[in-house]
Amino acid sequence: MTEAWLSLEAGEAVEWEASPRLMRTAPAIAVSLALVAAAIGGSFVVDRLALGLLAIAPLPGAYAYLRVTNTRFVLTNRALYRKSGVLGIDVRTVELDRVQNSTSSQGILGTAFGYGNVAVDVAGGADLRLFDIYGPDDVRADVERLAGRSDEIPGTLEQWQSVREELRAIRRELDGQPK
Repeated sequence: MTEAWLSLEAGEAVEWEASPRLMRTAPAIAVSLALVAAAIGGSFVVDRLALGLLAIAPLPGAYAYLRVTNTRFVLTNRALYRKSGVLGIDVRTVELDRVQNSTSSQGILGTAFGYGNVAVDVAGGADLRLFDIYGPDDVRADVERLAGRSDEIPGTLEQWQSVREELRAIRRELDGQPK
């Protein structure tokens, strides 16, 4: 990856990268098409000046397209990055050792088509949200894995049974009960 906005440290490697789905622009493009239809229809029914609306009709769709194509999400072995911006660039970096929790969510369409959102809770800072990405459960699992977390309970069953017995012995001692 040779993008100027992403400056990786020595030993830092990209594990995953993506952009939001392009379908995210569909509502704004629909607005642009409605404005085109209104301009053409208005020019016939009301006045030819309505064609002036054609000058601004593409703006909502173009802006939404630029917002989506200029948004990037990158997960490395050390940090999570989100770059966004149409006229300027806003880069948000979250070191993985500051990640407290992460969740993934999918709506009905997201479940059907495999896309959704990932929210990352950050210690001492604003949370980070990755939106409209494919495979949100896999991305969340990667964030947790790279942050040093897992869903597994550490230790063996025998070790935990031993801990339980030690705690019971301490409780009996505190309660004054015989061993």
